[in-house]
Amino acid sequence: MPEKSPFIITLQLDPATFAFFNALRQKHFPSTINYLDAHLTLFHHLPPEPAINELLEKVAAKQSIITLEVAGLMKLGRGVAYRIKSEKLIGLHAYLKKQWEEWLTPQDKQKLNPHITVQNKADAEKANMLYHELVAAEYPVVAEGVGFSLWEYKGGPWQKVKDYAFLPG
Repeated sequence: MPEKSPFIITLQLDPATFAFFNALRQKHFPSTINYLDAHLTLFHHLPPEPAINELLEKVAAKQSIITLEVAGLMKLGRGVAYRIKSEKLIGLHAYLKKQWEEWLTPQDKQKLNPHITVQNKADAEKANMLYHELVAAEYPVVAEGVGFSLWEYKGGPWQKVKDYAFLPG
């Protein structure tokens, strides 16, 4: 029996914020390796355990929509991302991390550094130019986290397993 692919968990963004960041990603991420829409990753590699789905359902059913602050840009070396600030998101992530401690990879054991990548693995000069272009551009200052998305990693593309909506504000 083939081994199941690992799970990835992302935070769903409100539709307007998602559309803004996704348009930037589609425009600036190298098209040959852009398998995904814009996203904010919470966990990169979890085993396909039923307990993960169960906890996401339980937590989402009690979690109200989270206000996020889009706190500016960050350079990724060969890319650009928008930094996200939210104490509620950090707390929620810490809670989930504690529940899944036995399954976490070294990457997922680290403190969450929430961001939305709009360019990566590009030429360093192009990345620097985009950073300076976006610094001068307007962007949403407030966004909302409206739920979780659970994905199965397929070696490049991700396959959506399920969405978990938070309670309306």
